[in-house]
Amino acid sequence: MSSTAAEPNPPAPAAVRTGQADSAEAVLERAGYKPELRRSLRFFSMFAIAFSIISITTGIFLNYGFGLAYWGPAAIWTWPIVGVCNMMIALVVAELGTRIPLAGYAYQWSARLVNPTYGWFVGFAGLLYMAVGGGAIMLEVASPLLLSEFNVNNPSARLVLTVAIILMLLPVVINIISIQVAARVNNVAVFTEIIGTVVFGVLLFVLWGVHAKPSPYGAGILFNTTSAFHNPTWYAFALASLLGIFTLVGFELAADMSEDAVNPVHSVPRGVLWGLGLSVVLGMIALIGFTVAIPDLKTVASAPLPLLAIAGYWLPSWLVKVFVAFVVFSMFAILVVGAGAQSRLVYSMSRDNMLPFSAQLRKVNRRSQTPIVALLVFGVIDLGVMIYGYNQSSAFGTLVGATAIIPYIIYFLITLAYAIKTACPAPSASAAGRGRSSGSCSSIRWWSCWCCRSPRRSTGPTRCWATVWRWPRCGTSAACCGGSRRAPLA
Repeated sequence: MSSTAAEPNPPAPAAVRTGQADSAEAVLERAGYKPELRRSLRFFSMFAIAFSIISITTGIFLNYGFGLAYWGPAAIWTWPIVGVCNMMIALVVAELGTRIPLAGYAYQWSARLVNPTYGWFVGFAGLLYMAVGGGAIMLEVASPLLLSEFNVNNPSARLVLTVAIILMLLPVVINIISIQVAARVNNVAVFTEIIGTVVFGVLLFVLWGVHAKPSPYGAGILFNTTSAFHNPTWYAFALASLLGIFTLVGFELAADMSEDAVNPVHSVPRGVLWGLGLSVVLGMIALIGFTVAIPDLKTVASAPLPLLAIAGYWLPSWLVKVFVAFVVFSMFAILVVGAGAQSRLVYSMSRDNMLPFSAQLRKVNRRSQTPIVALLVFGVIDLGVMIYGYNQSSAFGTLVGATAIIPYIIYFLITLAYAIKTACPAPSASAAGRGRSSGSCSSIRWWSCWCCRSPRRSTGPTRCWATVWRWPRCGTSAACCGGSRRAPLA
């Protein structure tokens, strides 16, 4: 536990004003921090972070069967609907990434728009989601798939755990070496994502179109709503939309790396919007290709991994293995991005003394300019959560299901804070300001609509750690903690 009682740099509940002539370091110093991280990530790297963390390859591979089960092949048409709605959220993220270009987006934005207490809860939610999601993917999917590439089709549970541990440790090591090495992995992941979804989807579409093998369905299968479960139409449609809802998330983590970015005011917003937009378009192309190529709807819908059943029918076994290799690498890239983003969130909260042992967690290695302590500590925590899942699989499944909603809780809390902030100067609001406010209100309505229909619920943390570890105190500035002279949101 950190025993320091020194005043941290409490974020004022207002945006960090930026201008055309402001350097990234000047903006950081104006926010009350000193530059410590190496700025080396340009636009393509920021785009790669957003694109690879969304990972349409992983999302479609894991969630395609869910859509089939509840709405049949027509479930793919929920994808663009979710994409348009999430783009509303991405616009708010891009706006805040321009105005508050600081690491630890979930904490920093919320703390500056509302107050540090609010920011702590949003930041904690982000850490909880990151601690659970990566381990679940590695243990339940990536490790068995990787072993199957070496013809180990019935591995022991201990072997699966061992491989999963290795897959969990490698991203931490890569990020410790340097953010540039992690960025190269993410850059490669952009191409593996495209090959693993679009290229294979188009290939299956072509094989179906030239009648390479018998297929009982025509293009009409794209609108077939035959499903395994029979629920009311509105409920089945809402559940089928989880195909996109559980996939098209995470794009905001590009903003988590703002202090590693060159010219973050421009590269972060563009990376977020391009990452999500391209994911929606390419994902839809892949979904159409995979769906028209369904050889037998009942067989595919009942398969544990429907895409493997589809690919296995049309493609030779060696090419299926290539497809699986791209899927596994895409999953691995998620952890590389996630480890870097998680450490930046921890670093950001720790330099405001918002976590236990903050004095240690905020340390940055001088050579690599990376928060190594945060990487190591939370790498161990993530590993511990995964090992818990190995020993308590049933409880772990419940935990994974509960935390799946957390990204949208974070979106809601951030968007709500932004909507309230932009609504304050209503009498004299400009057209641009009214547009931003309208977009944020649309985002809130979208989140509320989906949350009410989602079958998963998260109870959230039951204990406020602020009762144990000391919160940052307000400074003497009138802008601190709700003072009267707040800087307006420009």
